[in-house]
Amino acid sequence: MHRVLTVTPEIADALADHRPVVALESTVISHGMPYPDNLATARALEAEVRSAGAIPATVAVMDGRIRVGLDDEALERLATAGRAARKLSRRDLPIALATGSLGATTVAATMIAARLAGIAVFATGGIGGVHRGAERSFDISADLDELARSSVCVVCAGAKSILDLPKTLEVLETRGVPVLGYQTDEFPAFYSRRSGLPVDQRCDSPAEVAAILKTKWDLGLEGGVLLANPIPAADELDADAMEQAIEQALAEADSQGITGKAITPHLLAGLERLTQGRSLIANMALIRHNARVGAAIATALSALKRAESGAPRTPS
Repeated sequence: MHRVLTVTPEIADALADHRPVVALESTVISHGMPYPDNLATARALEAEVRSAGAIPATVAVMDGRIRVGLDDEALERLATAGRAARKLSRRDLPIALATGSLGATTVAATMIAARLAGIAVFATGGIGGVHRGAERSFDISADLDELARSSVCVVCAGAKSILDLPKTLEVLETRGVPVLGYQTDEFPAFYSRRSGLPVDQRCDSPAEVAAILKTKWDLGLEGGVLLANPIPAADELDADAMEQAIEQALAEADSQGITGKAITPHLLAGLERLTQGRSLIANMALIRHNARVGAAIATALSALKRAESGAPRTPS
């Protein structure tokens, strides 16, 4: 493993034995909500992964190290720091490591850490993508390029619905990133199960997803796979009402001159206010659902690897 990584013994042993591990990002802890709700959410996500039979690996940067797996003390430290922690994407990682900054990893940075550690599955809420109006602002998330670089399966509820979803899918196609729909033919729109946009392939079981992952990487086709997992029907929000709220939040951000990496947290906070908290509740529900599905995918992929290596099956 890379010299800047600190991997917990539990995770290192699991990876060496081809047992399932699921990476989890940490910006949901630092920038997603206030303390102590963020700490409770971090623990709940890890519990979801464990209850589904896999080992959670929450990622953050602390004291000049990429930490893969956080104990209670580290989770508490990150949760109490909140937005004082640096929000880290690919460009920010070397700066945070060299300066010893406390940092929370975005989708892109978590993918990098997962790849370095040898973790093949990462569960998150939604990826970044092409922002609305990108033809003027050129605002496109680094998550898309990272999906083309790092061989990790990202389980999400689609791209955040504040984004331009057709353009996001177009960039993913150009970058050669397969977009799989988990038990759906349609790319989900984060708070909504439907967007009207097709996925590249529907998969109805973890085994189907694992077979595609293994085949892709066995061919030497580096880069990630996006597994779009719709928000549970019981937690879905009305698509028209959310679009109205998004348009209002975008207008407010534009009037305040908010751009770049600051715009996503600003828009999500605006949506929480405009929906009277419903968007945050839906967000937490879909992240927990993605953690469970991520554990199922990691378990299926682990079974394939263990079969190939001749190792005995892990007890279910």
